[in-house]
Amino acid sequence: MKHKVKRGKMVNGFDPSQADKLDDATRAVVQRRAQLLGPAYRLFYQNPVKFVRGRGVHLYDDRGNEYLDAYNNVVSIGHANARVNQAISNQLEALCTHTRYLQDGILDFAEQLLATFEDPISHAMFTCTGSEANDLAMRIAMFRTGKRGIIVTSEAYHGNSHLTASFSPSMGENSPLGGSVRRVPAPDSYRRDIASLGQAMAAQVQEQIDDLHRSGEGLAAFVCDSLFSSDGLFCEPSDLLRPVAAVVRKAGGLFVADEVQCGFGRSGTHMWGYQRHGIIPDIVTMGKPMGNGYPVAGIAVRPDVVEEFGHAMRYFNTFGGNTVAMAAAKATLDVIQDEGLIENANMVGSYILGRLKDIQTRHEIIGDVRGVGLYFGVEIVADRATRTADSDRTRAIVNAMRERRVLISATGSNANNLKIRPPLIFTLADADRLIQELEAVVELV
Repeated sequence: MKHKVKRGKMVNGFDPSQADKLDDATRAVVQRRAQLLGPAYRLFYQNPVKFVRGRGVHLYDDRGNEYLDAYNNVVSIGHANARVNQAISNQLEALCTHTRYLQDGILDFAEQLLATFEDPISHAMFTCTGSEANDLAMRIAMFRTGKRGIIVTSEAYHGNSHLTASFSPSMGENSPLGGSVRRVPAPDSYRRDIASLGQAMAAQVQEQIDDLHRSGEGLAAFVCDSLFSSDGLFCEPSDLLRPVAAVVRKAGGLFVADEVQCGFGRSGTHMWGYQRHGIIPDIVTMGKPMGNGYPVAGIAVRPDVVEEFGHAMRYFNTFGGNTVAMAAAKATLDVIQDEGLIENANMVGSYILGRLKDIQTRHEIIGDVRGVGLYFGVEIVADRATRTADSDRTRAIVNAMRERRVLISATGSNANNLKIRPPLIFTLADADRLIQELEAVVELV
């Protein structure tokens, strides 16, 4: 029996019922898109934008307008990076094939990649997307532990496969969570005592472990983005995951670090977000920024964790780890390392964070500013005293920034955190443009 379902939520999503407010050309493309692609796809912004070209930190629409991209971490080293494009082109002209033939490219990249992790992490396995990487990590965790329970944070996003969507609560209330999935609150450093966040989170994880044990599921893994990107971006204190990892391992579960959003130098101090916490995960999952837009992802894992799985189950992915994907990934990592982009993220990010905190002093609607490296959360509130979230004003800011041709988004359980995540090649001049436009918008909303 068919029944009407409320449209699923999406922070900063276009409302199709408002299509009549668009100009004729934009409305025609939106309608054509709906006819051909169906209702599941979503667009950003009240006034969707059609991009036709990108270069560095800039995007260009079909009318020739230039936009500053302060959101896109997929192309973490900038749109149309010449070194990555050339590496893809050269390899594509030579050969594109899978991992069941011997090839040097996958070994060269794996060796370079694994050198960025600590012992005992020393095996790499490759996929096409972060969703596939998290899916593979859970297969390994369930095989290793013989359990099915997964614990995540309250608004986490870990993928859109059948399995990963089941432990991605940020997909919205229409997307069901798995029966063996449990949630704990994100470490809200704005509303809770920062000194006790780690122990409090560990205690909450323990409660869910106990519940999984009582239900007969047991714990397979705790999965965490160490910057809590979809929960609203919480980056302090930087040791809060240590006690969490301890209770997870005591229960026999695996600690899985999802580095899709917070890895590859995003934090400005480390290659991987989890390294800020002084822990070593059992499995690390990677995605979006790995090939600077080319679909390549993967996991890094401790040998003892994957040994029995590898012998009993084997692993193959037709496109995961193919020769072109490895060329893209290696070129991207080369650029990050050769051009000092982690150091750049720290330098430019520190400058932006200081400027954001300065704006906060003049505008009561900014309740909190959080950030590390080139990743920032700006919490918009209706009342500083009560710290009441203001999602309507947050959306207004995001859309007003789009009209001023600066791209940011929003995140968090209350959709009231501005999400600012520029490419790692952002400069001080780019930062000044971002800050200038943001303050101008904040003064008007």
